[in-house]
Amino acid sequence: MPHRASGQTLVIIQFLTLAGQLLLAGQALVDGPAPPGALVLALCSIALGGWALSANRPGNFNIHPAPRDGGRLIDSGPYRLIRHPMYTALMMFGGACGWITDSFPGWMLWLTLVCVLAIKGLLEEWMLARSFADYVGYRARTRAFIPFVF
Repeated sequence: MPHRASGQTLVIIQFLTLAGQLLLAGQALVDGPAPPGALVLALCSIALGGWALSANRPGNFNIHPAPRDGGRLIDSGPYRLIRHPMYTALMMFGGACGWITDSFPGWMLWLTLVCVLAIKGLLEEWMLARSFADYVGYRARTRAFIPFVF
């Protein structure tokens, strides 16, 4: 299935991008302290990611954009406000890493991550709309990544 292969490719790029950001941020932290705002952003991203995971029932979460067999549409917790809170959390974490490195490669990796997650979100939404009759209504009342904005 071409959509499955596309999803797997996006997941691989996502993990490689995050690994690159973590390596750059780790080196920057060896060289000196992180900006306090970057640490706050990283903590907020971890909190949002944890909240999103807690809103899912075991076995419902998937790193691939395809819904799991027997999965259900989640519209509680952070999913009440945004359709992709895990992607938002990863974007925030990547932004914190970019801020820590404050380098061209660090920010380019973050931009790549944002683009990959946006494409992954679009692919996921297409698949969710095909899998859940309620998804179109859910999509109309929520934002993709930033509550009330985007």
